Amino acid sequence: MKKNKSKLVTNLCKSLLAVVAIAALILSGVARAQDVNPPKEAYDAPKKDYSPFVGDHFPTRVLWGDTHLHTSWSVDAGFMGARLGPEEAYRASMGQAVTSNTGLRFKLVRPLDFVVVADHAESFGLLDFIERSDPLVLNDPLGKQLHDFVKAGKGYEAFQLIIQNAADGKGVSTPEMMRTAWEKATTLAETYNQPGVFTALIGYEFSPHPAGNNLHRVVIFRDNKVRADQVLPMSSFDSNNPEDLWIYMAAYEEKTGGRILAIAHNGNLSNGTMFDTKTYKGKRLTRAYAETRSRFEPIYEMTQAKGTGEAHPTLSPDDEFAGHELLDASNIMGRVPKTPEMLPKEYARPALMQGLRQEEKLGANPFKFGMIGSTDNHTALASTREDNWFGKAAILEPASERWEDILVRSPVDPKMSIYGSSLSASGLAGVWARENTRESIWDAMKRREVYATTGSRIAVRVFGGWGFKADEVERRDFARVGYARGVPMGGDLNDAPSGKSPTFMIRAMRDPDNANLDRVQIIKGWLDSNGKTHERIYDVAVSDGRKIGRDGRCRTPVGNTVNIPDASYTNTIGDPLLTAHWVDPDFDPRQRAFYYVRVLEIPKPRWTAYDAKFFGIKMPKDVAMTVQDRAYTSPIWYTPN
Repeated sequence: MKKNKSKLVTNLCKSLLAVVAIAALILSGVARAQDVNPPKEAYDAPKKDYSPFVGDHFPTRVLWGDTHLHTSWSVDAGFMGARLGPEEAYRASMGQAVTSNTGLRFKLVRPLDFVVVADHAESFGLLDFIERSDPLVLNDPLGKQLHDFVKAGKGYEAFQLIIQNAADGKGVSTPEMMRTAWEKATTLAETYNQPGVFTALIGYEFSPHPAGNNLHRVVIFRDNKVRADQVLPMSSFDSNNPEDLWIYMAAYEEKTGGRILAIAHNGNLSNGTMFDTKTYKGKRLTRAYAETRSRFEPIYEMTQAKGTGEAHPTLSPDDEFAGHELLDASNIMGRVPKTPEMLPKEYARPALMQGLRQEEKLGANPFKFGMIGSTDNHTALASTREDNWFGKAAILEPASERWEDILVRSPVDPKMSIYGSSLSASGLAGVWARENTRESIWDAMKRREVYATTGSRIAVRVFGGWGFKADEVERRDFARVGYARGVPMGGDLNDAPSGKSPTFMIRAMRDPDNANLDRVQIIKGWLDSNGKTHERIYDVAVSDGRKIGRDGRCRTPVGNTVNIPDASYTNTIGDPLLTAHWVDPDFDPRQRAFYYVRVLEIPKPRWTAYDAKFFGIKMPKDVAMTVQDRAYTSPIWYTPN
């Protein structure tokens, strides 16, 4: 017993010694760690970052969106058969499969990154009130009449009644109705807005068309519901004058501390009023007008379903690509025929040149705009692919006869009507941004770092500067070089250094789910010392090893692999990637100028060819069956001292 007790004491002592030893090792390890690890101050000391991207704050990605999508809440959409509202528009834009207005299933090939549901401010959300037989519409005499038409299945008669009243500036839009519909719209935008994933920008369309001339603008808020709800949309029932819209926008910013911009529609249906050199009231332009318009309308919707408004063959006879998807017979209501003198005030290129002239005269440029595309679809479906186009309106969704259906019937001349076959599967807005948020996308629009495509997701980037080297466009970090020593699309070059000409770096990459590229071009416009404007086109990169001549043009076509009966083509011609380094060979540092990039795809089947195959029909010879989709960047401007 005594022996066992002694052994127990011995073991206990050994255990205590072991614990002490372990503790000593731990303490000694801590001490050694303290000796090896640097003090906290060392962590705060400046170091050279291993990651080369830590200091980058420039836009790193292109985001794709539609800034002009209508739903059944727009009167012309709802009363022409649209039944999909804002919720379906958001879901479809996010890439979800939805059932179209005519019962067909629809899905985008890839989701959009952002969308603006831009329903007309005039009688905003009227069909939603009618469908619910809301007392707010039943208590209005015109509203009650429209309600009864719709419930009796007479939507077309209701639409004609709306048009008749709209011509007199009348509609169904009480302040209480507008407030109810607007707050519901902003709530839906908040619901579907997912920063970093999908952006739902709050917006609407201001839609005046005095005498049938299109002066429409899409109004887009940078802000959330809290600020946007502090105002109501301005409509043409309030005024047809775009200058009054700018007053409204300035008042919004002053009242809320928020930010707002407007995007003018493509002007091809404005009959010379979109880029007029007189104000809406017929007065001469002033510097204040120019500065205000440039401030509130920094970008222009140059292509959409109702045609592409870049250039016109009559105005640019040396441009073989100027006649793309034109719609130029009349104004938006089909009431007044087009005349040649209207054209320079409708298309982007002559407007940009007119802007140079006005800036020389006024000291400010009223037509200094970046360029985007969007759909203006009235179906809630942002479809732009030739093989997946669901039409401009519900009555023009896929059907065997839609190519000959009439969207706008002219009361004057059938030739001035807008037929289905004349409409385009266009367009999209490309935005260079850091992140997929309202703020980042809106800011890119404001600084004009955006571009237009006619439906394909062509990735294109351009930088202008004074000393880019030829091999820098091939660098993996060419964008960092571009921002460090130049300006991106939408930017300004000023006061050329002695003996220097502008240099440009361009990269263009095909849509991964679409056609190869044919060529990359720079379009230059300038103002000479006599006040006359000029334009010139330069091919700066061409596919398939073709050559560019001394005149700056490649006269050899890329070819054509389109099989029209089969509605197919192959990417055995063209290139997936084209790059260019270009120095202006005709630069005069005393002359104002602008430069923008145009990228063309190889030919492919138009939506009419896909319809012909799908429905087993034969199109008339005058219906276009092929198309070369394209991208147009915002300009870079040069201004001398």
